[in-house]
Amino acid sequence: MSSTLIDSAEVADGYRAGRTLPLRVELVRQLKRRRTMVMGGILVALPFVLLIAFQVGGGPGGDNSRVNLMDTATLSGANFAAVNLFASAGFLLVIPVALFCGDTVASEAGWSSLRYLLAAPVPRARLLWSKLVVGLGLSLAAMLLLPLVALAVGTAAYGWGPLELPTGGELAAGTAAQRLLVTVAYIFVSQLVTAALAFWLSTRTDAPLGAVGGAVGLTIVGNVLDQVTALGDWRDFLPSHWQYAWLDAVRPRLEWSDMIQGTALSITYALVLFALAFRGFARKDVVS
Repeated sequence: MSSTLIDSAEVADGYRAGRTLPLRVELVRQLKRRRTMVMGGILVALPFVLLIAFQVGGGPGGDNSRVNLMDTATLSGANFAAVNLFASAGFLLVIPVALFCGDTVASEAGWSSLRYLLAAPVPRARLLWSKLVVGLGLSLAAMLLLPLVALAVGTAAYGWGPLELPTGGELAAGTAAQRLLVTVAYIFVSQLVTAALAFWLSTRTDAPLGAVGGAVGLTIVGNVLDQVTALGDWRDFLPSHWQYAWLDAVRPRLEWSDMIQGTALSITYALVLFALAFRGFARKDVVS
């Protein structure tokens, strides 16, 4: 029986579409999956890897007289957390976003369980909504996990103190914590394009690797295109062009202009891709 017939079948008295596939149930299902545990382990391990690298290498910095954020890593726990975000924002944090949002629907199709979820009957929009919310929630949790672990590791290794700015000056611990929250929030918003792209691909294919790999690959292509200076002002329309706008949060005076532009662009692209995902899945003949 096709999913179209299942969706249109009569349902029992007392049925409420909004009660099907609760977020709590979907969250527990996703948390128990091995890929969630492995991704969490990688994010927890990164601060320790960087700590060992700094210990073995004698600390960041070198012969270059230009001081950047990486050179301040060992000055305090707050600096170490900021450096972890700087080192991972361009690629590592893309992977959990693509994984949690791109694997979610495609994996059900790959397991041939998607049609049984719809036969529960779970409305298609409800199914996508539950999976999208949980996927975005896990992505945000991943982005919070990394700086929190890095802050704990950095504080234990280098002590609690202000955030030393590479341009000179410092931010008090309380202000530094607020700036780090702004940083995480912006990185999350800037990754909404990757999340939406992965989610859309997940509704178009039965291969989870195709959805995740496609989203990561296209994100990398965007990063490469942003390096092509011949594109000129056209690069302003690339989400990757604004991915490091959060560095304005680790300056003496917080600047919002670039982050506002990056946020507007990212949300616009994401809304279009999410709409395509819901529209396409509503018309898709689910047979797996």
